[in-house]
Amino acid sequence: MAYEQNWLDTLDDVKLSRKCLRREVHEKTKQMAGRSRLLSCVCLGLFAVLCWVWVSFASFPDDQLHLEGLDSVDRGAFQPQSALSEMEFASIASYRGPGNSDRRSNKELPILLWWSGGLFPHFPGDTERIDCATSSCLVTSNRKLYKRTTSIIFYGTDFRAYEAPLPRLRHQTWALFHEESPMNNYLLSHGPGIRLFNYTATFRRESDYPLTLQWLPSLEYLLQPVAVSLEEKNRLRKEGLAPVLYIQSHCDVPSDRDRYVQELMKYIQVDSYGKCLNNKPLPEYLEDTATATGEEPKFMNFVARYKFHLALENGLCPDYMTEKLWRPLHQGCVPVYRGSSVVADWMPNDHSAVLIDNFPSPKALADFLKHLDSNDDEYSKYLKFKNHRMITNARLLEALQTREWGVNDMSKPNYLNGFECYVCDQENARLAAERAYKKAPKKNQPPKPKMAHNSHMGCPLPNPGYGDVQDLPADDGWLQIWPQDYWQSLDQAEGLESLIRHNESDPSLLWKHIQSMAVSRARGKH
Repeated sequence: MAYEQNWLDTLDDVKLSRKCLRREVHEKTKQMAGRSRLLSCVCLGLFAVLCWVWVSFASFPDDQLHLEGLDSVDRGAFQPQSALSEMEFASIASYRGPGNSDRRSNKELPILLWWSGGLFPHFPGDTERIDCATSSCLVTSNRKLYKRTTSIIFYGTDFRAYEAPLPRLRHQTWALFHEESPMNNYLLSHGPGIRLFNYTATFRRESDYPLTLQWLPSLEYLLQPVAVSLEEKNRLRKEGLAPVLYIQSHCDVPSDRDRYVQELMKYIQVDSYGKCLNNKPLPEYLEDTATATGEEPKFMNFVARYKFHLALENGLCPDYMTEKLWRPLHQGCVPVYRGSSVVADWMPNDHSAVLIDNFPSPKALADFLKHLDSNDDEYSKYLKFKNHRMITNARLLEALQTREWGVNDMSKPNYLNGFECYVCDQENARLAAERAYKKAPKKNQPPKPKMAHNSHMGCPLPNPGYGDVQDLPADDGWLQIWPQDYWQSLDQAEGLESLIRHNESDPSLLWKHIQSMAVSRARGKH
């Protein structure tokens, strides 16, 4: 309400100042009516005033100015002359990349549309100019500019086949930003789904703009001293603290982690906090941090007491690694990890984490953890990476050093702004190639079509956390949800692909296309 009132007050001030300005111009014009030698000056001055007024307010969109409340003279002054005139504004805190010599006006720039308006990485307003490494663009969350947009950026969690902007326009590319769990949208894990996109930013290293280490702020984060000494952990163990911590309130997830942990708890003591497999209450001062991804000091001190942290992701996919992995490494605890099948590629060294999938059974894992718990020398080997000389993974070091985006690093762009700049530079290069080809088709090649590959996401079918799927009862809750969700997402991906291929404009026809394909498949025609 305070914001709305401030906006209305500002609008009233604008209207009042404009009326005073018109009155002042009118009086001065009357005084000069008989002075023919100054007539041209008056006309020039009046023209300059009107230009100043237009430039001052042209950046305000129509829907913010409430034009219906203005008189006819005001409406004429505020009415944009074209669809783009409302975006003629000065860039706020604009950064120009080192190779950027783009001097084009805003009207001449490609437009990138963030389809998920809630993720628009600019404030205030819904449109901004960005000056990237080699070129510039306008970015907006205003869907009214959809047809003028050269590329649409989608947030993977919010992307729904039945809400896609159709028909897909031939001059537009689609870009995908998806840094979250694969469980949020399995449509993107199927070939027909990911192929809809031309540019990608995902946790997979194969994507165009990889976000693989998004949860690892820096090398220094890993090198922080051990929060609780091994001597203190051993003392706490003697007082009854379990060697293993499990803290989770997000149950019934595709990785089916609770099923595995429940089996593990038969063979080793685990303190389990939160809503899943709870066997111990959290202290009252931590009740709101059961699923915390932040690093509130009291919470961090509490979990740092444990030798081992069960770090099981909610979804399994190559390169999908979250704070569940990096936080215990930061604290000097040993993560017992399941998530990315290639997690070893990113570990500080070969002795940083205990990987669940390296053990044939929960009992075998429990026996190994008991061995480490009772042998200080063997346990300490897992903490040697705290000495920077013991970080031997060249891939990890290079990735942290060369990534252009930062985590809590004001000297680098965040990955949202970084990806939109990647798309901006790619689009400018594509459009330049198209113009060159049209101008001289015999001398220049058309731009090569760019399409995302299944390796840009490509997460596997969910499997039980423990045991074989054929051994699960038909009424098993996990079985009734996640495998079905995975395959239904494939149906939706193929349905949307069909809608685009048939140039449909109504996304609600998705279900009709899915049904038609199912019938064709049953008849052996698909």
